[in-house]
Amino acid sequence: MTERDPVLSVHGMSVRFLMPGGRRIAAVTDAHFDVAAGECLALIGESGCGKSVLASALLGLLPANAQSRGAARLGDLDLLAADERTLARTVRGRLIGLIPQSPAAHLTPVRTIRSQLEETLAALTDTRGRAALRSAAEAAAERAAFPADHLDRHPHELSGGLAQRAATALALVGGAPLLLADEPTTGLDRDLVDHTVDELRRHIDDADRALLMITHDLAAAERIADRIAVMYAGRIVELSDAATFFGTSGPRHPYSRGLLQALPDRAFTPIPGMPPELGDLPAGCTFAARCDLATDTCAAQPPMTDTVACHHPHVPEDARA
Repeated sequence: MTERDPVLSVHGMSVRFLMPGGRRIAAVTDAHFDVAAGECLALIGESGCGKSVLASALLGLLPANAQSRGAARLGDLDLLAADERTLARTVRGRLIGLIPQSPAAHLTPVRTIRSQLEETLAALTDTRGRAALRSAAEAAAERAAFPADHLDRHPHELSGGLAQRAATALALVGGAPLLLADEPTTGLDRDLVDHTVDELRRHIDDADRALLMITHDLAAAERIADRIAVMYAGRIVELSDAATFFGTSGPRHPYSRGLLQALPDRAFTPIPGMPPELGDLPAGCTFAARCDLATDTCAAQPPMTDTVACHHPHVPEDARA
């Protein structure tokens, strides 16, 4: 794909939680990445590494004990500096369309899908009048491959796949330039995972939207992503194009390589040990205690973050002297 101006630019984003007694939890540390129109960046990593906290920061949905710094620019707007009024009226739905984790739990249980689409259209667009809203809701459902004969059903009457499509339709109606999908394949069988990521790919290609997909599903990331950002213990430790990451050269960070080796269709070799506590991070590399390549330097000094945050990154065979 050709170089384009980024839709979203994140620079030096950090999120800390202030706990009782003055203890601080470093949930996100110095994150840097861009996402361009027509591009999917997959943010991957184990549960608890900070992916969903990063997403909540972009939407201004952090709890009161959270502190954020850095910048996250969406066009001319810095999301981290925006006030609640701007986030509620301008960002959520209009600039960022959210496809939440467990979409069935985020749909209003006592309202039909049609009424939820019509309400969202009335709030986010200039569509007015009963007939116009009904027609626009049906068009939105069709774009998300949600069947018209299910529009008058309630969320509990839908399968997981249909709830996913309903959530996608709701995320798209505001015409947001950025879609944020938080674990969109959780709980789905493999065929439905493939269908879901193919639909998301179609939506960003057809409308030239940017997609930030947060996932621990590497197979889904391989299917949809243009680029990969790997997160570990609150830090993005590697940025790579997807073809290289999943190709013969593979990723460069030992943690990223360990993630691939832990897949059932690969060597199925689990990474030893556990991630560090985010409230008690080591002075050096956060992965050093689990890494076969770690040296005294790794334990003492954090690696400089560029495309790969590692003192001893993997070098592909064809790049070796």
